[in-house]
Amino acid sequence: MDFTDDQLERYARHIVLREIGGAGQARLRGAHVAIVGAGGIGCPAIAYLAAAGIGTLRVIDPDTVSLSNLQRQILFGTDDLDMPKAEAARDATRRINPDCHVIPINTAIDAGNADALLREADIILDGCDNFETRLAVSDAATRLRIPLVSAAVGSFEGQIGVWRGWEEEQPCYRCLIGETTTDPARTCAEEGILGAVAGIIGTMAALEAIRALVPFGTSASGKLIVFDLLARRFREMTIPKDPACHAALAPA
Repeated sequence: MDFTDDQLERYARHIVLREIGGAGQARLRGAHVAIVGAGGIGCPAIAYLAAAGIGTLRVIDPDTVSLSNLQRQILFGTDDLDMPKAEAARDATRRINPDCHVIPINTAIDAGNADALLREADIILDGCDNFETRLAVSDAATRLRIPLVSAAVGSFEGQIGVWRGWEEEQPCYRCLIGETTTDPARTCAEEGILGAVAGIIGTMAALEAIRALVPFGTSASGKLIVFDLLARRFREMTIPKDPACHAALAPA
């Protein structure tokens, strides 16, 4: 598996896991994960994926670091203010794990460019903050046949879904929300968000991305996990495929 002595020590706690082992760690090293949004969800996800030894992270975010981000976007510090988030995430990742190659993309993703920006990824992790982008990413993931981990947060709540919508009987994210659009009155800026909530959901999203790359435990595909962290409760729902879904009806 051609690990150096330093890499064997760095990833030792993974390698001794029966569910991962040396072969699984080698698979992580060869993996390419596209991350949409280097925000409250993306930052902890990037940190844990880099630490896990993912070979390549493609970080897509058009924004710059602002002071209000620092309460929850843990890759960034005061010295990063006004820096493009994707580039700041690259620099932070270098400090975490020089084995991880980060491709920063300072571009907004939309229906017109999603296929090009996401192509050739092994898995997509979406932590963006609006439904329009989420749907563009989901539709592209279905067309490209790339597994999608989609995560969202609000105040004290979060949700995570894993989608493989090109497969028979498997839903996509659009099957869940249809044509929902973003309500500008229901953003983190308007409603608030406890920083640690974003950390929990981002870390869980990283776990599901790793599970999809090195399968272990029970598959989360087609499931939506909803977290109520104010009451310390969570529930898991199986989402049916919508036969009238636009993405499901699109040609393969």
